[in-house]
Amino acid sequence: MATVTFKKATRVYPGSDKPAVDALDLDIKDGEFLVLVGPSGCGKSTSLRMLAGLEEVDSGRIFIGDRDVTDVTPKDRDIAMVFQNYALYPHMTVAQNMGFALKIAGTPKEEINQRVLEAARILDLEQYLERKPKALSGGQRQRVAMGRAIVRQPQVFLMDEPLSNLDAKLRVQTRTQIASLQRRLGITTVYVTHDQTEALTMGDRIAVLKDGLLQQVGTPREMYDSPANSFVAGFIGSPAMNIGSWTVNGRQATFGDAMITLSDEVVSALRPEDDGKVIVGFRPENLERAAEGADSRIPIKVTLVEELGSDAYIYGQIVGSDREHETFGSGDGSDQVVVRIPPNEVPEPDEVFNVALKNHGGHFFSHADGSALNGR
Repeated sequence: MATVTFKKATRVYPGSDKPAVDALDLDIKDGEFLVLVGPSGCGKSTSLRMLAGLEEVDSGRIFIGDRDVTDVTPKDRDIAMVFQNYALYPHMTVAQNMGFALKIAGTPKEEINQRVLEAARILDLEQYLERKPKALSGGQRQRVAMGRAIVRQPQVFLMDEPLSNLDAKLRVQTRTQIASLQRRLGITTVYVTHDQTEALTMGDRIAVLKDGLLQQVGTPREMYDSPANSFVAGFIGSPAMNIGSWTVNGRQATFGDAMITLSDEVVSALRPEDDGKVIVGFRPENLERAAEGADSRIPIKVTLVEELGSDAYIYGQIVGSDREHETFGSGDGSDQVVVRIPPNEVPEPDEVFNVALKNHGGHFFSHADGSALNGR
């Protein structure tokens, strides 16, 4: 087992003048499960492939432990990779697939059999060792791919969207198996996904990338509660945070008929380049029914109600939002606000439902550069 360190690691693909990964600085602890997450094209898979030795590092260095592996061939890096498409040999049995890398390395047959059996017990694959991949389900094939990585006893596991080919129910089941297996084995793991729910539920820490740049690194709770900028705030969380630009008038921020009172810290953190605007964000659970005469009030015209038993979600637009030039809602460019409420407070469609921020429930970001402002 080992630490992993990216030091200003940069990758520029031929024919492009913009780095796919731009000066990545990242320290991964020994035995840590770190998730690289971000939208398509953000550089997460390129970062993983640089660590694996499958992509060149144009500048900067990569270390596994104290060893500089920047120019080391993939086979000599002591890593094992699990791919999205399983990459199993169709003509080999499960046991042969799992032990193939050891066979190529000249490992004695007795040791190969012992390691394969041990991995099969861990992954509950003992009864499938003589089957070929075509006779397995998607989840079983992914466990075989995991087993092939485990038998190599590497210093680092690399996983590139390993659950993408599984159906929704199996994804949930398999992600818990992978997370618990990693904690049991204690092997440093770098896991790439575009699914922020996977990131929040699996990782010890999460690294969010956008356009090749690292945006924030932290625990799932830190990323959820204290996003570093408006991109991280809107990306992490499901349903997504309600986010958009509001107009600042003194200590009030307004959007349509909605009004929020800003804290002194937020007001003092605003700069001339923010142009009298502030990016406001609040998660669906950060709202509650507004009390009569409340200073802050967000009137929402309800378009849809989802009742889920233990709680409910209402969807709608802020009253007066048609007068605004920008949108405000849950997700990129959306004008639909999402609010989670108790099931006994469900309004009717087309009703105007007044909500307000719970204590410290709002997030505020610079309109100029999206960075988080002091105070919530």
